[in-house]
Amino acid sequence: MSYEFFIGLRYLRAKRKTTFVSVISFISILGITVGVTALIVVLSVMTGFEEDLKDKILGINAHIVVMESLGPMQDYEEVTNTVKGVDGVVGVTPFIYSQAMLSSVGGVVGVVVRGIDLDTVGEVIVLPERMSEGTLEGLRPTFGEAPPGVVIGSELARNIGAGVGNEINVISPMARAAGMGAVPRMASFKIAGIFSTGMYEYDSSLAFISIENAQKFFKLGDTVTGVEIKISDIYRAEEVGIRIERALGEAYWARTWSEMNRNLFSALKLERVAMFIILMLIIIVAALNIISTLIMVVMEKGKDIAILKSMGATKAGIMKIFMIEGSIIGIVGTFLGTVLGLLAALNLEKVVGFFEWLFEFKVLPPSVYYIDRLPSKVEPTVVVLIVLVSLGISFLATIYPSWRASRFDPVEGLRYE
Repeated sequence: MSYEFFIGLRYLRAKRKTTFVSVISFISILGITVGVTALIVVLSVMTGFEEDLKDKILGINAHIVVMESLGPMQDYEEVTNTVKGVDGVVGVTPFIYSQAMLSSVGGVVGVVVRGIDLDTVGEVIVLPERMSEGTLEGLRPTFGEAPPGVVIGSELARNIGAGVGNEINVISPMARAAGMGAVPRMASFKIAGIFSTGMYEYDSSLAFISIENAQKFFKLGDTVTGVEIKISDIYRAEEVGIRIERALGEAYWARTWSEMNRNLFSALKLERVAMFIILMLIIIVAALNIISTLIMVVMEKGKDIAILKSMGATKAGIMKIFMIEGSIIGIVGTFLGTVLGLLAALNLEKVVGFFEWLFEFKVLPPSVYYIDRLPSKVEPTVVVLIVLVSLGISFLATIYPSWRASRFDPVEGLRYE
């Protein structure tokens, strides 16, 4: 052990008459611990929210959507076969997208009607897994006078006061010619099932019918709006999209999930950066305590510094002593904060459950939020960044007090001894 490290470690344990310095050191360690813990927990929760939101959005939407530039896609079967051969694609299904109104005894609401291929839709979206009542099999075209089936969201069913087995009217804004002029196109559908994604926007505004019934109702012939694609790695969507466009030619264009939800995820990313900066202020305040602690130690240890210099200690050696002392405070605080932060983030549900039991309240009431838990995901790169920034701030806080100590005049320190 070098003498600089030995003395720096020894100065952390203050004498009885200078206990105040030791208390300030403890407060500095505590401040860094709280700051690092808060950073890890908050950023893990925000990452968990983002991943949970991403799973819900991509659960009901495709990773990539391909459409034809000139209008409805006619040769969609050929397009589907071509896209399946592109590297990274794991599922393809055609779809029809149109707006309409639903009418029932409970009222009239505007919805988005999506026509889906029942044989391939499960390869791209998780709608079959989100069915709370009924099944998608009720959407298959019927023979005779029985009305075709429709699947609606749980919130939409609640808004119009309808359930499985009830009949509703679907009204298209695209008018058809009649003897009295143009009138809206309308048809009766029977609710075959109800789905729940956990997102109010989808559960209150989406209705699914079979692609055959959609072509018939919207008078599309043998065309579709486009094809939806699922890929193996969602973070390579832009790369796969470019390959798809090259394979299909200039008449087609691909749009990725990140482009369709750019504003939402950009806002979440900006919020994470803002929270990182705000919570970093806790560590900066703790670093200021390190500066005050070292300055008081330098003032107290003037005689010791003078003796060390008289014995041959260099300015660099004196500076190293106090930099080691401050760095130890930063290292201990960062280590404790990292351990506590990881324990809290990895066991967040248990921690929240304990406080709910202790104070008898619900953190996320189901009547207000559409999630009943705090999602948490620890990203190793974020934890490493927090540790490095914390250690860096702690190290920078030691430079000025250590520099002052190295410039201490030994003559002044021993003049009255």
